[in-house]
Amino acid sequence: MKYMLIMRATDEALAKMMDTDFDEMLATIGRYNDELIRAGVLVAAEGLDDAAEGVVVDHSSEPPVVTDGPYGETKELFGGFYILNVASKEEAVEWARRAPFSGPGLKTEIRRVTTIDEFPQDNEWIQKERAWREATGQL
Repeated sequence: MKYMLIMRATDEALAKMMDTDFDEMLATIGRYNDELIRAGVLVAAEGLDDAAEGVVVDHSSEPPVVTDGPYGETKELFGGFYILNVASKEEAVEWARRAPFSGPGLKTEIRRVTTIDEFPQDNEWIQKERAWREATGQL
């Protein structure tokens, strides 16, 4: 099963993290990533750019409204993610507990990633996506 570990931080926690020596941060995260790789569970891991550089497309109206970041009412920003292929939610939780991110305002949200097999296989759009995934080596 695949699980996404969503790394979240408050503005204050993010600011404190930015005060950390960059090489030290890379080494700490690198050691954790190496553990995930050696365990054979890492599928993907990416950090995200500053929220002030992002945009939001709000689909509440027609046409959708595009707003530049930063996001006014956000209490916790989504700063990056890991996708792990593990046997259970409990294993995903254990990996999240071992992540080198600790302190007030830092959280990891864990969500299972659904698979194409969970959708109706007789649907033409699912069949097209399955064909694309097979052609690109994703299945």
